Amino acid sequence: MNRFKKFMIFGALSVTLLSGLAACGKSEAEEKKTSKNADGTYEETITIDVFDGLANYMGVQEGWFAKIVKDKFNMELNIIAPNVAGNGETLYQTRTAAGDLGDLIIVDKGQQYNELVQAGLLYDMTKYYPSMKNMARFDEAVQKMNEGTDALYGFPTSVSSIPATSPSEGLEPTFGAYLRWDLYGTQNYPKVDTLEDLLPVIKSMQDENPTNESGKKIYGFSLFSDWDGNMLNAGKQLTTYYGYDESGFVLAKADGSDYQSILDSDSEYIRALKFYFEAKQMGLVDPESTTQNYDTLYAKFQDGQVLFSWWPWLGQAAFNTQTNLNAGKGYMMVPIEDQKIFSYGAEVYGGKQFIGIGSNAEDPERLADFIDWLYSPEGVLANSSQTSGSSGPEGLTWEMKDGEPVLTDFGKKALLDGDANMPSEYGGGTYKDGVSALNINTVLPIDENPENGFSYSYTLWESYQRDNTNPVLEDWSSHMDGAVTTMECLEKNNQLLVAPGASYVAPEDSAEISTLRNQVKSTIVEYSWKMIFSKDNSEFETLLNEMQKTADGLGYQTVLEFDMENAKAQNEQRVAVSK
Repeated sequence: MNRFKKFMIFGALSVTLLSGLAACGKSEAEEKKTSKNADGTYEETITIDVFDGLANYMGVQEGWFAKIVKDKFNMELNIIAPNVAGNGETLYQTRTAAGDLGDLIIVDKGQQYNELVQAGLLYDMTKYYPSMKNMARFDEAVQKMNEGTDALYGFPTSVSSIPATSPSEGLEPTFGAYLRWDLYGTQNYPKVDTLEDLLPVIKSMQDENPTNESGKKIYGFSLFSDWDGNMLNAGKQLTTYYGYDESGFVLAKADGSDYQSILDSDSEYIRALKFYFEAKQMGLVDPESTTQNYDTLYAKFQDGQVLFSWWPWLGQAAFNTQTNLNAGKGYMMVPIEDQKIFSYGAEVYGGKQFIGIGSNAEDPERLADFIDWLYSPEGVLANSSQTSGSSGPEGLTWEMKDGEPVLTDFGKKALLDGDANMPSEYGGGTYKDGVSALNINTVLPIDENPENGFSYSYTLWESYQRDNTNPVLEDWSSHMDGAVTTMECLEKNNQLLVAPGASYVAPEDSAEISTLRNQVKSTIVEYSWKMIFSKDNSEFETLLNEMQKTADGLGYQTVLEFDMENAKAQNEQRVAVSK
């Protein structure tokens, strides 16, 4: 039977079937084969299924990262990406009900980790852990994640040695209002007092620049639905500008000073939906927003079709090539006067995701070796998140020169210009197409490489900052009181709100909460999109009322109470770790 047809047969099964499976992960006593030679090499080529909740690519990994993995482990990675497949929650439930989520698993540390342990879908790596020398530096985080079990089922990601009260970001925050700075400048750099004041500014920018160089229409905002969850992802992003982050159906402020139900009429989330509605009325919202995915959106940013970016790792990564920057074109943060941007503190015990091995994996020893390598300096540099990556392979994109790391000419082209053709010894193709599709940071890129004492992230190198001068940065700096980085600007103006990295994991949803949440969140997302594309204010308000009443009828308040308790518990841990 075709493997995916088999999964579809199980698709109608409820996640409650998991309770009928084993009550714990596979025991280390259950022997698995290994094809590892005495010299550490592997004779047999294997292809492993990687279920990756963060991946934005579906299929077999290709390019230079694939070649590194093949050369070191004789292994190919087949990426299964719920973000790409669509209806990712169903894909997760279907595969877990079938008893095989994947050989390598990258999902959330909280509820999903607990579900997989209880269902026996994770392999106990206890016997391999002593030989995982790179993980030894992060043993405290590993033990914390697996406490409460008698085994070792997974490894936390985004681990770091940086203090929990320090921002986990480098030169740029995770969130911010990034505009095409060059086009903003043509409007004489208007002051933006509050979020809503962005709209007339962006409208003026669009009016003066209706099409890009290839004649395609330019929009102020272009949205996508891939990452919608408890709410519309694009709505949540705007709340971060005022210090909030999501905790289920709750918006929790970084300093614990406020908690909001997302469906309250005066919540920051409803404010965000109103903002997009107003933008749509002004002709600023891309009509393809409801149907496009992240890859399509990214291509539009590369082509200069969008004026606003929620994150630096979208607008800047896609458009701020050296060619564009030297021509005076690029995205920079436009400060909103009343903003307090949410910043994730460095996590003491790792971030929100973990890496584990599936209980049905045929060669868990090889996968344990691969995971350990991902935490090594070489692995951290080679495997980097697509949104906040590190510096790439030494000798290719960078090298040590006069006692400090510097980008090579190839590195400048690949990392700063946006892409480069790979040398044949790295498998050919382009650098961009070969980047790791895992899309996960095992170690924070701003952390220190123990082999040379410098950050993994090239943006923090003095050599990069000395050389990274361009007309866009210079002009931006002149309007920011001389600040040369966005983080410097935010900290200088007290516009950053750091949530201490407590590595809090919310308790898993009960069967009742899970059922209620799934039906409520689909309603919230559906109505949110409708509200943005309302024909007028009256329809917007009508839909808002309908959404609130429908959500309440489906059990919203029950889930909200659960999420509110978790949000406050999270803050208690943040307070504790700060001390």
